[in-house]
Amino acid sequence: MGSFERYLTVWVGLCIVAGVILGKLFPSVFQLVAQMEVAQVNLPVGLLIWVMIIPMLVKIDFSALSQVKSHWRGIGVTLVVNWLVKPFSMALLGWLFIRHVFAGWLPADQIDSYIAGLILLAAAPCTAMVFVWSQLCKGDPYFTLSQVALNDSIMIVAFAPLVALLLGMASITVPWDTLITSVGLYIILPVVLAQLFRKALLRQGPDALTKVSQQLGPFSIAALLLTLVLLFAFQGEAITEQPLVIGILAIPILIQVFLNSGLAYILNRKLGVAHCVAGPSSLIGASNFFELSVATAISLFGFQSGAALATVVGVLIEVPVMLLVVGIVNRSQSWYQAGVTSNGK
Repeated sequence: MGSFERYLTVWVGLCIVAGVILGKLFPSVFQLVAQMEVAQVNLPVGLLIWVMIIPMLVKIDFSALSQVKSHWRGIGVTLVVNWLVKPFSMALLGWLFIRHVFAGWLPADQIDSYIAGLILLAAAPCTAMVFVWSQLCKGDPYFTLSQVALNDSIMIVAFAPLVALLLGMASITVPWDTLITSVGLYIILPVVLAQLFRKALLRQGPDALTKVSQQLGPFSIAALLLTLVLLFAFQGEAITEQPLVIGILAIPILIQVFLNSGLAYILNRKLGVAHCVAGPSSLIGASNFFELSVATAISLFGFQSGAALATVVGVLIEVPVMLLVVGIVNRSQSWYQAGVTSNGK
């Protein structure tokens, strides 16, 4: 894991501080940025999201879908957790903790928006960081690649209907035109462009793909950090007035990470799946595509929305929580293997 990934929480913390300070010093500049919209899509943010996402998608080899049948049990478990359990469990946890348990500590006019942000965060699984988590738990790289390729294929068609369904269940108005625009801009078009770019690089040899991917990495990181600074420049007043909000929003996110990773891990054990598949399966099952969720939250609800803030809390706690799950997976390997053996697999 690179220094940026290792200290992602620190970088996000610095972005919070920088964004809040810059927002207070130069409010007119950020208001100008907020007004740079076409069809409800903020142009600076759209550009930053493309720079952030496309380098990740260039690494995805969709030909790995041919390997799905080799790991069908592990992939089946991950798909169930990613698409049938995680989004709905997050919607339930958001409703429970945000609308009821902690409602008295939150601004009433933002409660629906916070829940919407949590739903967006859990609506699609991670594409990039899961390769790091898989490596740290000695996961099967072919399983990880085929699972990510399959998830990305599903995301293209399932993200918008799933988000609309869950927002509707939470009695939150769904701006369908903006949602469809977001899917086109932040999923379909980047996937197409990234795969065309990937094929062009592969024609120059595999070394060209590796070299360019490494060169694009810093730009992706810079785009993420700039997006967070912009976000917190608008959220600064809300954060300083309600500092407990971030901690409260972190509670359902933490619960869903441990719930879904644990569920995937135990199901894989029951099915006798190898530990090198169960590890990345549990991590992918608990992961969130936070870059996409941030972009969609801004498009649907705006910079100053509770939804945008909720998605960024996911970024804030991503690394320490997932590293904790990696540690649990590694330390429980003997327990896992004993269960697989007792099942006669």
